[in-house]
Order: sequence, then C-alpha cells, then structure tokens
Amino acid sequence: MIVAAMAVACHLFTPADAGSAPKPRETAKTAIAEKAPDFVLTDLNGRKYRLSDFRGKQPVLIIFSTTWCLSCREEIPHFKSLHATYAKRGLEIVNIDIQESKEKVAKFTVRYGLPYRVVLDEEGDVGGIYDIRGVPSMVLIDKNGNILCRQCPKIEAILETILKKR
Repeated sequence: MIVAAMAVACHLFTPADAGSAPKPRETAKTAIAEKAPDFVLTDLNGRKYRLSDFRGKQPVLIIFSTTWCLSCREEIPHFKSLHATYAKRGLEIVNIDIQESKEKVAKFTVRYGLPYRVVLDEEGDVGGIYDIRGVPSMVLIDKNGNILCRQCPKIEAILETILKKR
C-alpha cells in the first residue's frame, strides 16, 4: 500500500503538460530565451556546484529526483545511457536530489551506480526556482544558459542537434 502511494506521489505533482513539453527554442536573433536561474549547491563530496560555471562552455542536463520515487529509479537506466552517450561529447549531467539527507542520497548513489554528479537541494530552493512540481523532472540548458526544454520527451534528438558540432 505504501509503495503504491509513493508511486502515485511521484507523478501526482508532475505538470499536466509534461508529455507535451515545449519544443526547443529557435535560435533566431529575435527569439527571447528563458534564462536558466543560477544556483550553487553542494555535491556528495562537499564540493560546490555552480550552474553558471558551465555558461559559455557546455550544455547542462539537470535531473531533479528523490530517492523514494519509484519513477526516478525506473528512469536511472535512461539517464545512465544519456551520460554514456553524451557526456563524452560535452554534455554536463547533474542530478539534483530534493530535500533529502546527504547520507540517504549517498547510499542511493552508490547502490544505483550513478555516473554523473549528484548535488543536494536540501531545502528545496532550487526545485522551487525551477518550478519543479514532480519528479523525475529534466531541464536541458544550452551552453549560453538558456532553457531549451523541460521534461524533454525527445531529448536524444535535441542533444544530437546541439552537440553535432563537437
């Protein structure tokens, strides 16, 4: 019963339009891009992670998740596949765990062998500024710091396009 309730909770707060996420913005000079809010969080090794450190250098895929979310666990193979395919081509992937202890997240990271950096949003502030309503949630940011998509249902096609020059 508890497991079923947790599975429902993962999706309960997912935005209604998650399946129809906006298409990547055109890069026309007249387009107004949504800038990704900067943040600084601490990773599991105590190092600071600042989103703006990647601006002008490489695109960033942010994965918002929790350890208790069954859907988050089910998506791990997909996220690992994205990392294996695109990290070597310049994609930075970071997992932001929302409102959980460092100890719990560290055990989860080891158990599931997460190959990408995991940072802690212990107060939920970054999840709030990104308007995250459910987990797992993805936000893809281009190298200029603009949000390309949220949820990103066709992320591989988008990544192929933005990383083709690498």
